[in-house]
Amino acid sequence: MYDLTPTIDLTPGEEVIASFHADRPTYWRDMATMAAVAMAVGMAILWAMGNPHIWTGAVGGLAAVALRAFYIASDEVNVRWDLTNRRLLGPQGRAVRLGEIKMIRTLGSAVQLVTHSGDKHLLKYQADRNATKARIERAIAGGRG
Repeated sequence: MYDLTPTIDLTPGEEVIASFHADRPTYWRDMATMAAVAMAVGMAILWAMGNPHIWTGAVGGLAAVALRAFYIASDEVNVRWDLTNRRLLGPQGRAVRLGEIKMIRTLGSAVQLVTHSGDKHLLKYQADRNATKARIERAIAGGRG
């Protein structure tokens, strides 16, 4: 088991100004989208191979994604990131100083942070990815998030 929330202690004068939680409905919407894509790809592969039972690709794609979705749901929807006036603190001891963030971009329902050293961090399943991105950008610019 790993930590799903930040466990790093705050430094003197550091305070949490926002928290970003994974959103359960967004998680399930993303899993449904992934299942639809897996079903289509499975059917296309079987069709290209000349298999007369292409419908089994849909069953296999759905089963694979559904199994994965239900297996990891309890972890993924309980992840939290905390934005402080100095850092972004995440699960498993992740900590990114705001000055180290080189780029912020959105990928589906996630917000990706890229540091100057090339490290990448994902805040997954955000209900409003653009608001999350904007809040982090404001904090980097010296605002209160």
